[in-house]
Amino acid sequence: MTTAYLAVEGLEAQAHEELQRYGVVPRATHGRLLICDGAAVASAWSANVWHDCVELPAASIGSAARALRDIQRNWAMYAPLHHRRAALVQDKLPHVSARPVVFPAAAPSAPLGSWTLLAPDRLLAAAHCSSPFANGEVAFVEDREGPPNRAYLKVWEALTRLGRWPQPGERCLDLGASPGGWTYVLAKLGAQVVAVDKAPLDPRVAAMAGVEWRGESAFALDPASVGPVDWLFSDIVCYPARLLALVERWRASGLARNFVCTLKFQGDTDHDSAEAFAAIPGARLLHLHHNKHELTFMLA
Repeated sequence: MTTAYLAVEGLEAQAHEELQRYGVVPRATHGRLLICDGAAVASAWSANVWHDCVELPAASIGSAARALRDIQRNWAMYAPLHHRRAALVQDKLPHVSARPVVFPAAAPSAPLGSWTLLAPDRLLAAAHCSSPFANGEVAFVEDREGPPNRAYLKVWEALTRLGRWPQPGERCLDLGASPGGWTYVLAKLGAQVVAVDKAPLDPRVAAMAGVEWRGESAFALDPASVGPVDWLFSDIVCYPARLLALVERWRASGLARNFVCTLKFQGDTDHDSAEAFAAIPGARLLHLHHNKHELTFMLA
C-alpha cells in the first residue's frame, strides 16, 4: 500500500517532522509530495493526503487520460515536473469546476482524485484523497467591504470544511476577538456573539446586531460567567500549550458544544501540543489553506 502526503507549501519541514514522529520515512519525494509505504497516518501538515495510490503506465497522453478515466471521473493535477505533458493529459479529462466558493456553503461532495506524472511515461494516482479541494486549495468570493481584516477567511474555510456553521440565534463565544474579523462572520450569520478581548472591536463590528464585547482576558474568563454557548471560537495569539489548557477548561465545564480554534506556532513547531489536540475524541486537526504557521482544531 502506498500513501502520498502533499506537504503544505513552505511548511515541508513540519510535514517531514510529523511523519517521522509516526515512524514514517518517505521512500521518494516529488516536489512537495512525500511518497510513503503503508496506510495513511494523520498528517495535519499535509494540504492533501492521497490514499491507496497506484502507479500506472503513461506511454502516451491519450493512454494516460484513459487510465484515469477508467478509475473515476474527477481528477486534480499536481505537476511539479513534466508540467506541459501533464497539462495535456489533464485537458483530456472531464472538466472539474474550480469556481470560488460563496460562503456559507458546504465543501464539494463529489470524489476528487489526485494524480501526477512521476516521469513522462509513468503516473501516480489516488482516487481517494483527504481534501475535497484540488491540492487542498480553496478560494472564496471574498468580502472586501465588511471584515476589518483577512482573518475571516480562516473561519470561513473551517466552517466550509465542517459543512456546518452557526445558525441564527445560536450563541457564540469569540475569544481574542479584536479587531473582529471572526465576530463579523458570526454576526452576519445571525448568531449572538460574545466577543472577548482586552482590545476593542472595530467600531463597525461592535455596532452589529447581536454583538456583545467584553474587555477581558480570554484566559482569565470564568466559563460560568459566560454560560452555555453553542460555539467557542478562538484565534488568540498564544502558545498552543496555553490554548490547550483553555480548551480543556471549557470542555470540562460542559458549557461549549462546538469548538473552532487556531493553534499558532511561534518559533519551533510544538508537535506535542498538536498531538494532544488531535487526540481529543472527535477532534479534527488540519492546516487550512488560509493558515500560515498554524493549525486549526475543530470539534463539532
